[in-house]
This record gives sequence, structure tokens and C-alpha cells, in this order.
Amino acid sequence: MEMKKWLATVGAASVLFGSLLAGCSGGEKAEQTNGGGKAGEQVEVTLAGWGGNPTEQKLLKQTLDDFEKKYPNIKVKYEVIADQYMDVIKTRLAGGQGPDVFYLDAFEAPALIETGALEPLDKYVTDDFDINDFEKPMLDAFKGKDGKIYGFPKDYSTLALFYNKKMFEEAGVEVPRTWDELREVAKKLTKGKQVYGFGVAPELARLYYIAESKGGKVVTDNKASFADPKVVEALQPIVDMHVKDKSAAQPNEVGATWGGEMFGQGKAAMVIEGNWAIPFLQETFPNLEFGTAEIPTINGKKTTMAYTVAYVMNKDSKKKEAAWKLIEYLTGKEGMKTWTSKGYALPTRKSVAAELGFDKDPLRAPLVAGASYATVWQNGTNLPIITNNFNNQFVSAFLGERPLAEALKEAQKTANSEIQSK
Repeated sequence: MEMKKWLATVGAASVLFGSLLAGCSGGEKAEQTNGGGKAGEQVEVTLAGWGGNPTEQKLLKQTLDDFEKKYPNIKVKYEVIADQYMDVIKTRLAGGQGPDVFYLDAFEAPALIETGALEPLDKYVTDDFDINDFEKPMLDAFKGKDGKIYGFPKDYSTLALFYNKKMFEEAGVEVPRTWDELREVAKKLTKGKQVYGFGVAPELARLYYIAESKGGKVVTDNKASFADPKVVEALQPIVDMHVKDKSAAQPNEVGATWGGEMFGQGKAAMVIEGNWAIPFLQETFPNLEFGTAEIPTINGKKTTMAYTVAYVMNKDSKKKEAAWKLIEYLTGKEGMKTWTSKGYALPTRKSVAAELGFDKDPLRAPLVAGASYATVWQNGTNLPIITNNFNNQFVSAFLGERPLAEALKEAQKTANSEIQSK
């Protein structure tokens, strides 16, 4: 997507195209002092994110406080953008009012990198930062087509199989290791409409790795290609578990809002969720006995999804050296250890995960194990359009309202029509 076309997507901000280009030419030289200003001079760096639960906010505050103690001449102004995060960020970047450092989800990264609004970070990196310590799929998610790194991932989650230990024991079944086993176990765990063997999130963000497990591609050359018969074949068992086996359901069919709640309420014996479900279940359903396992293999291969967020730098920042110091600390071993210490997020540095014991933790180890082979939730600049159309039609097939092949064919056609008209 060209810079001009991107600016047009943020409405009135498009009139600022000229000023943005002018702004991009300034501030290229990184400041050489400790904080980005003259020696001893106080520098304020703005950091924007979308917030989190109270515990996460407390952890972030602690991390930022530790940073300010280490770099007393740098003050961090943290701003929470609660609604329409990316729209706000884009508008502010277009108007030359963007934060110095901000969160960027891997899903949104390709499009924003392509605009030229982000500062490449390679030139700031020193040997002691140890890039090789990052889980490779998470780091690669923030590389541009030019091979440069535009962000360092602050945390991530993969997906794992969550299972109800009591239900498994009562049914006399083992934790499934293959997808075929999962389908059979789900049948045995199902009790009419009171308890489903498997809770499903029928959306592309959760099904992408399954969709491509037979060799088909969801996206090809930045266009939708999920009507591929191989994709249909891969996803058909999910539909069949709901329509034929009656052993699977989506959360809203049992009055729940998401898979973790459905599982916690005992309305699903198994769900596939991320690290975020662990503290939720422990706090909301303290008496629930559950375990986790790596997602059952498909065609003999291990696979899962990964969702990751990076700290990135505004190319127009006038405080780049100080901004880098902040990114370096937050994604370095010390800052990352503090931020991820309570297990609300998983550290993208392998050494930090090992130091905190997450790689051996009974509940988090399967999530950590999946990091090295995970498919990161991103694929080109048009994935938002592709995702919306997939989700709109897949649900109709999942509910048995129409054949899956027919639903995905229509969704693909609509998605590519929208992409063509951009």
C-alpha cells in the first residue's frame, strides 16, 4: 500500500500527506547522548499502548519505573489508547503527532511497515542485545520486505489444548495427540447439549494453522485463496464435529462469550486457547482442575498459531536515541523479565522464559514449546479484508446452513473484489 493510499484510509488525515513527507526527512540522525538530548538534559519519550488488566498495568508501571531509575534523564509519558487503537495511531502519525514508541500487533505490521512510518531498528542494535535470543517466528513478524527489523516483540502467546481433568477421568479417555483422536475423544465427552466435547472459535485467527495443514494456502500473493479444495478439506472436520458429530459448539451457543468462559463453566471439555486463559481460569474458576497440552498433530506435524506484539519507533520521532533506549530496555532481558514475571504474557526471549521457569511450568510449557514452530497471525497487507470475509461465511457453514466449499468460494470472491477496488 502506498503512503498516499494509506493516509486516505484515515479520512481527513489525507490532507496532511505533504507535511508527513516533509516530516519524514527530518530527525534522521540519531542523537548520540545517553537520553537523546544534551548531556544531563531531561528528555520525555511518549509511549502509547492499548492498556490491559490491572495486574498488567501494574507490571508495566514497575518496568517503566525501573527504566527511569536506570536512565534518570529520560521520562516516559505512557498513554493508553482504549478505543480504535490503530485508527488513532495512523491518524496521529499522519498528522506528525505520533508517539515516539508504541505497540504494534503483528497482524497490522506489514501494512504499517509498508507506509514508511516506522524507524528501522537494526542500526541501533549492539551485540549485547542478543537478537538470537528471541523466538524466531516472533522476531521475523516485524521484518520488512527489505529484511530490516522494524520492531522487537515484547510478548506473545501460542495456542494449546485445554482439557478438563475431571471430565477426562470420568470418561476414561486420554489426552488426544492427533486431530483424529481429538475428534473421537470429543464424541465420548459430549453429553447432549449440556456438555460439548470441544469448544470452537469459528474464526480465521484461530483456524489459520488448520486451514493450511493439507497444503492449501489461505492467502496467495496478498489475495484470498482459501476456497482452495485443500483448505476446504482441512477445515471440513471442524464443521463435521458440529453438524454431524454434535460434539462441538461455539461459545454463544451455550451462553458464553468466549472459549475460556465456555470451558470454565463446564460446557466444553476441551478448548483451544492461549496463555491469556490461564490466569482467567485460575481467578474466575478457582476450583476447576484443568491441564494443557500441545495442540494435537495434523498429518503427523506439530502446528499452532502465535499472536505477538512489538514495540516500534515512529520514524518522525525527534528523540530517537531515547526512544531506542526505551525499546532496548523493555525488550531486553531485564525489562522483559519484570513485564512477564506473573505469566500474564509469555516472554519472547528464550532465556527469560527459561529463567522464569515457563518452559517447565505444567500449564505454560506446551505454549512455550509451540513458539518455535508456530504460524504467526499475519500475512500481507490485505489480511484484515480476507479475515472479515472468511469469518462472515465460515460461520454459516459451521452452523450447517450451507456447504463449506460454497461458503468459502463466495467469501473469497467478495474478499478479492474488495481488495481489487481498494
